[in-house]
Amino acid sequence: MLYPLTFAPIFKEIIWGGGDILPYKGYTADERKIGESWELSHVDNNISVVADGILKGESIDYLICEYGAQLLGAKVMRQFGSTFPLLIKFIDARDNLSIQVHPNDELARQRHDSFGKTEMWYVIKASQDAVLYSGFSQQIDASEYVRRVADNTITDVLQRYKVHAGDVFFLPAGRVHAIGSGCFIAEIQQTSNITYRIYDYNRKDAQGHGRELHTKMAKDAIDYTLYPDYRTQYSPHADTPVELVACKYFTTNLLDLHQAVRRDFSSLDSFVIYICMSGDAVLRDDADCEVNVCQGQTILVPAATTGVVLSPAPHCKLLETYIS
Repeated sequence: MLYPLTFAPIFKEIIWGGGDILPYKGYTADERKIGESWELSHVDNNISVVADGILKGESIDYLICEYGAQLLGAKVMRQFGSTFPLLIKFIDARDNLSIQVHPNDELARQRHDSFGKTEMWYVIKASQDAVLYSGFSQQIDASEYVRRVADNTITDVLQRYKVHAGDVFFLPAGRVHAIGSGCFIAEIQQTSNITYRIYDYNRKDAQGHGRELHTKMAKDAIDYTLYPDYRTQYSPHADTPVELVACKYFTTNLLDLHQAVRRDFSSLDSFVIYICMSGDAVLRDDADCEVNVCQGQTILVPAATTGVVLSPAPHCKLLETYIS
């Protein structure tokens, strides 16, 4: 029988990583620079494994093969096949990450036989001077983009945001973006590992070599449309879902809970993911299976579940994500 599932995190030790992810998730801090924790992944060579219960040790691959639509939802399987369609991460950046862009589904399929990558960021915390880039600050075209990469001025035409806890950024495929030093974020994205690196601040490794750039490939992937604001605006409300992002790849709500709430999934036909930003809660499904939800934890509720009750103890902030 399926039940609310937790998975063993896949920690990524990266040169730009920091020391916040382990203690945030309740692990003892150590000397590793953990830049990312992949909470739920169906990316090749990074397949999530169940952490608790009778299915402990089984992979997300096994769950999909064994349970299919009971896990994913029939609608989700028609859209995405037997691939789990979302990748959930925590990211702790202690240095500026490269400027990058991701292709859309059509381009990714043509070039890489892969899904594209649309994603979103929720800022969990940020240092006093933390910034990130999202979109353009002025109108440019493909030829100006190539020129500015070559002469190291591409950041001059990117929209730069000073960020704070609770900020949200939606990043559809084609939007140029970068995470800056001091940002600790939760990322929800399509299951894809295709990234085109545009600019890396002209940094060199110990041998004096710069990182590979994908200038030409990115040129055709970029959306050059200029928008007035790239930050997602929303009004927080306690004890009711607040929609942050709604697109064909995922819908994400913020739940800031001070009292128990019931969430009805009887007509959803999709799995639901809860990512705990802070606090603690008990999640009880319609079969009376209970699981404790605590800060830094990710829970996968199978599509066969018709509803859950979330009871904070005494307060809990969650991201709720599903395919609508």
